[in-house]
Amino acid sequence: MNKILRVLLIPLLLLFLSQSTLHANSQRTNDSLQVEVEIINPSTTINNGEIRLKVTGGEEPYQYKWSNQNTALTASKASGLIEGKEYTVQISDANNQVIDKKITIEAESITENFNAVFDPAVEVMGNVLFWDPFAAIGLYDPVVMTDKEMIKTPDWNARTDKVFLLKEKLVQDGQQVKEGDPIAIVSIDKKDADTVKATADGEINFNVAEGKVIFSPDNTRDLIEQGAQFFASIKFDEEQPLLYANGDIRENSIPFIVVWLIAGAAFFTVRMGFINIRGFKHSIDLARGKHSDPNAPGKVTHFQALATAVSATVGLGNIAGVAVAVSIGGAGATFWMILAGFLGMSSKFVECTLGVKYREIKADGKIFGGPMNYLRYGLEKRNIKGVGKVLAGIFAVLCIGASFGAGNMFQSNQSFQIMASQFTVLEGWGFWFGIGLAVLVGIVIIGGIESIAKVTEKVVPIMAIVYVVAALVIIGINYENIGPAFSAIYNGALNSSALKGGFLGVLIIGFQRAAFSNEAGVGSAAIAHSATKTHNAPSEGFVGLMEPFIDTVVVCTLTALVLIFTGMHEVPDVTGVKLTAQAFGSVIGWFPYVLAIAVFLFAFSTMISWSYYGMRGWTYLFGKTNKSELAYKITFLVFVVVGASVSLGAVLSFSDMMILAMSVPNMIGLYIMSGEVRKDLAHYFKKKDAGKLGQPDDDLKADVSAIKGDE
Repeated sequence: MNKILRVLLIPLLLLFLSQSTLHANSQRTNDSLQVEVEIINPSTTINNGEIRLKVTGGEEPYQYKWSNQNTALTASKASGLIEGKEYTVQISDANNQVIDKKITIEAESITENFNAVFDPAVEVMGNVLFWDPFAAIGLYDPVVMTDKEMIKTPDWNARTDKVFLLKEKLVQDGQQVKEGDPIAIVSIDKKDADTVKATADGEINFNVAEGKVIFSPDNTRDLIEQGAQFFASIKFDEEQPLLYANGDIRENSIPFIVVWLIAGAAFFTVRMGFINIRGFKHSIDLARGKHSDPNAPGKVTHFQALATAVSATVGLGNIAGVAVAVSIGGAGATFWMILAGFLGMSSKFVECTLGVKYREIKADGKIFGGPMNYLRYGLEKRNIKGVGKVLAGIFAVLCIGASFGAGNMFQSNQSFQIMASQFTVLEGWGFWFGIGLAVLVGIVIIGGIESIAKVTEKVVPIMAIVYVVAALVIIGINYENIGPAFSAIYNGALNSSALKGGFLGVLIIGFQRAAFSNEAGVGSAAIAHSATKTHNAPSEGFVGLMEPFIDTVVVCTLTALVLIFTGMHEVPDVTGVKLTAQAFGSVIGWFPYVLAIAVFLFAFSTMISWSYYGMRGWTYLFGKTNKSELAYKITFLVFVVVGASVSLGAVLSFSDMMILAMSVPNMIGLYIMSGEVRKDLAHYFKKKDAGKLGQPDDDLKADVSAIKGDE
């Protein structure tokens, strides 16, 4: 019997083993993680590449750790990618099987290849300018920590017209909850919404009582208050770091370039005895023409120089840049922008004073001044000639690059984009728009600084008045929002939650955008002011200190208030000039058309002012001749057409950084010569008290020809 059973069981056992082996092999094959990559480059437009992944095998759910921080861990598709740049992604499954991929979207068009070449350069330059010295030496922990998770009402957005009500609490305040637990039922326009669930483990606390309204678009405080849509929070047992969408830990930074500019501005404010306060009234008198001598050396009036310099700073930074600051840093960033503008007034005073003092007026009346002169000859006078020549040369190179990029291509590009968005007939006509713009710019810049000054003194007041009046109208229409708005600014500046990067994050973004916008410490304005008709160098310092006030304290603040008053500071995924246009359009439906024209005028005036700045850098390096100037002007006009015709992405970012880099050599010179400016200021006040400001004063003039010697 046993033999019979063995005979029968052995084949069955063999069959079972073979099936088990086949199943195991099959299982092993199914468990193997496989990834198919699809690369999409839909057009010649830059930064619109796409990578799609198809994962098979393994065990779901899959996780995707992209090098692109804006792509979520759950996303199998990454979009808005730079062509020609290598991206990495790590795919893992529930069993911790991992596959790493390196993927590059091939650049095809000329603009895509340019963008790909300049992107690493932008990264390198950014690593230098935005390096955080304090984190590097361990003075603080840059990781953004939070002790709670905020719970938002479902289906809420900043432009909603619905009323949200906390209908029922499903748990009690102070109760411990786990991720996924039902915590509340929220009613939307008196209709039951899906039950809201906890998004983390911790202690639940409600901000709103049961049966009360969470958010109403008709309630001014709800509209303006930062985070009014959050009806509850979950407190963690321990603080946790905030994460980017791709899972990277979020960090604040205190960028070197921002510290460099703000620290310098604070130093000059103290060094000059708070000249930004005590000299403000006198600066207005000078801009109005008081104490002026029409026969003084120079080519333009105080007001014309002010208009030229303001035209170079008031522009897209005030419209788009402020929207970036408020959307990232919240309403509180406005406070720090104002403070940075206030301090920057002192930097402008110092550099504009030196710009006039060390200017060189040729026999034919042409004026050459600005940082190139005071860095070279001012430091040569202190027996550090070599350092001065190096700093002046670096500044000139950076100034030329900035004039072609941020002062030219960026302006023509953005002016075309905003005009085409409102006047659709222009779509696809970028090249011809650029040609027309180049003709207009050429008519002005061929005439030199006098021609530039005559245009800017008319264009700048008009565009500033239109923009300021429109902002004041919107503020006036929403006058009941004044209290909540300033409350949001104050609370956001000093009591910011980790949602906006905390106190440090809000402070830095406010300082950063102000420094980018008003260019205090960059040295560019000193070039325009060096052409002023004046006997007294400090007089132009007084006029110059008004620029950060106009640019940042007035125009930037008005933009921020419009965004806050209309609730647009809470709108996600929209930023820059589009967000500002939406804010104005939400109150004055037709105003985006006016804003488009204003942006065009801002861009136009910025281009003609920066053409003069770049030309002075050019002639410093390549000779102060008519041929040299003409070569620069023709090159500049070519870049106007290029900027309007194509998208340049990283090229523009690189040139934008060159403006900030200009502050490094410039501020070194300002620190060294600040004592000289302080003495000149004391002498100026004595002359003012004696009523002799309209008279020549050789004591306050640096004889550049004498310093140059045999050169």
